[in-house]
Amino acid sequence: MDRLAFDIAHLLAGSLVLASFMLLYQDRLYAMLNLFALQALLLALSVAWQAHIQGASHLYVTAGIALLFKAILIPLALHRMIERLGIHREVENVVGIGLTMLAGMALVALSMVVMLRVTAEADPLAREDLAFALAVVLLGLLMMVTRRNAVSQVIGFMSMENGLILAATGAKGMPLVVEISVAFSILVALVVVGIFLFRIRERFDTVDIRALDSFRGERR
Repeated sequence: MDRLAFDIAHLLAGSLVLASFMLLYQDRLYAMLNLFALQALLLALSVAWQAHIQGASHLYVTAGIALLFKAILIPLALHRMIERLGIHREVENVVGIGLTMLAGMALVALSMVVMLRVTAEADPLAREDLAFALAVVLLGLLMMVTRRNAVSQVIGFMSMENGLILAATGAKGMPLVVEISVAFSILVALVVVGIFLFRIRERFDTVDIRALDSFRGERR
């Protein structure tokens, strides 16, 4: 049973890394939102499995929050925003997709090497989950750096947050008050993002962040 629990935990954590690569490769907004919902679903399953094998019932709350907000409500809200903003095009990358994917693989390798060395004395299940979590965080950061569209950068930021939640649960859970504050922070962030996107669209008639460059130095 211990070996099975170990394998399932790492299968789910590894699936999050794969979903991060799929997000990094995708260049269509609706497909990116669907992939983010899939990643959030995998996160919910991973956290629920950690709750089961750790005997930490409060982690089921975290899994429920991830499922309800990140896999369902937030993707639906962003779908509505995209429809209202009238965005129906591909997302431009700062660099080519080939170089981006190579950079992503290098970051995953770096995550494994660094985290497995740093946590050499830790529990085997926790240390490998932390390595996967760091890879998800770095891939989300890479997505933010290499995308010019504000919506895709928001998705990259939330993907980074998924990695942080995976790390917290893999390291023997986190307090319930932290989980509730995370859920509240997600709601506040979504409201701020909505206002931010609509203001950019209103001011520049686009959500491409390159439009902000032309605004630098302009007097108000």
